[in-house]
Amino acid sequence: MDLVSVDIGGTHARFAIATIADDGSISLSEPETLHTEDHASFQTAWEDYRDRMGGTLPPRVSMAIAGPVGGEVIRFTNNPWIIRPALVKEKLGVEDYTIVNDFEAVAHAVARASEDQFIHMTGPEGPLPPTGRLTVLGPGTGLGVAHLYREPDGTYRVSATEGGHIDFAPLDSIEDAILARLRKRHTRVSVERVVAGPAISDIYQTLAAMEHKAVPEIDDIEIWTKGMSGEDSLAAAAVDRFCLSLGSVAGDMALAHGAKGVVIAGGLGYRLRETLLKSGFAERFRAKGRFESMMAGIPVKLIVHPQPGLFGAAAAFACEHAKAAQ
Repeated sequence: MDLVSVDIGGTHARFAIATIADDGSISLSEPETLHTEDHASFQTAWEDYRDRMGGTLPPRVSMAIAGPVGGEVIRFTNNPWIIRPALVKEKLGVEDYTIVNDFEAVAHAVARASEDQFIHMTGPEGPLPPTGRLTVLGPGTGLGVAHLYREPDGTYRVSATEGGHIDFAPLDSIEDAILARLRKRHTRVSVERVVAGPAISDIYQTLAAMEHKAVPEIDDIEIWTKGMSGEDSLAAAAVDRFCLSLGSVAGDMALAHGAKGVVIAGGLGYRLRETLLKSGFAERFRAKGRFESMMAGIPVKLIVHPQPGLFGAAAAFACEHAKAAQ
């Protein structure tokens, strides 16, 4: 069975043709990446992809969407598109569809990916626990969070969350200063304001102010580039601070979910993989007071599948429609 798998974030919409074999294995065609700002709506992006594929597409689609997916109208967290599920079949010309939160899709990918698709970051070595709850989170344009529950019989359940919007809790004077800067613009500061890709700009500007340095207003991509290359020591310090905060947030999510394992995902997480391993991420993940020894026993992995959103969207479609057929 073939379907169109779509992963829609704040900046990009990625499309691929997914093939689900009789044994349940999933393969993806070479993805096409479209910029959301170049299209007035998801429908026009769909039509663009259809034209690129020769004018025809499979009559099934699974969409992973950055934002809540319930209700009559789905609004994206970080782009202006909307989707009305009741009109999907008519507007796209499909027979079946699935719509899931983007990190719900990533959690499906975590459930289905092979062990060689993960890098060990901290905690006990070895595969992720075969049963129980796993926390899945990752920084991108926003901060996605989901959890996955593995049953003893090999089945699993996935739940989307809006964990990226919980309150940010600073742990030291630098994070106090970051919070103070953000609070000038936001009455309530969520963790997404600190551990998502665009947040590096506020971290960088906060560090510059602490050192009484006048630095130009450069965009987040340039800060990430200069920081990860080591070209700019202040940008490098901002990247390291980001990794510390991400470790704290990942540990908080694990506590909240009662997780037996944690998986870091997302494009930014993948690009940061070497930096995270050398940073204070692991120390901050464990730093939960009297629960430090418990946190040290939780394995943390990084998923390195090249397209977990697309792969997971296809897996979510297979899961939903297999259940519908029963």
